Amino acid sequence: MKLPCQMIVWDVLPAIRAAIAEELANCGLSQQEIAKELDMAPSAVSQYLSKKRGYKIVFEDNIKESIHVLAQDIKDKRVEDLPARICRICMQMREEDEQCSHQK
Repeated sequence: MKLPCQMIVWDVLPAIRAAIAEELANCGLSQQEIAKELDMAPSAVSQYLSKKRGYKIVFEDNIKESIHVLAQDIKDKRVEDLPARICRICMQMREEDEQCSHQK
């Protein structure tokens, strides 16, 4: 049995991080810069960008937009509490999509 919180930790959060990393790469940030901004190892960023990690979820357009806005804010140094912003995106997904609130 897979609990909803397990799905969030194993699938949802890595997918959100991967999407943010991809957006930042599209903004011209290097893997080193992305790793620093997201407080993760450069090897994790490499795995996200090469789709070896965090690729299991396809986001709805409104979630993609929230991720895009967050990436722009990160790039422009307008984020004071990154974990809270990521948490808001996760909560947005949970409100709009049953895959986070129910077992598959």
